[in-house]
Amino acid sequence: MAYDTVLADRIRALLSGTAEFTEKKMFGGLAFLIGGNMAVSASGSGGMLLRADPAASDELCAHPGVERAVMRGRSMDGWLRVDEDAIDSDDDLRRWVTVGVEYARSLPAK
Repeated sequence: MAYDTVLADRIRALLSGTAEFTEKKMFGGLAFLIGGNMAVSASGSGGMLLRADPAASDELCAHPGVERAVMRGRSMDGWLRVDEDAIDSDDDLRRWVTVGVEYARSLPAK
């Protein structure tokens, strides 16, 4: 499945003007990077792939429509899948994009 271009446009609009913001096709979707670190991605599997502090995974996954991403058969702390329903409103999308951006900014630039 191709990534959701409408979701990508919504994310792009939120990040426009953000310092060190770039886009890159990754993981079958369109990733949005800050300082070379992925913050969020319009996922090729639907919804959004989100990077977050691994220590916050349990807390973040307590929200409806959010779960750990499974990569190569492993559930990954710090890599979260956010369903379309959980980012339906602009406020919800902004909140989740902010989580990803703040985590990406906490990492050393690449």
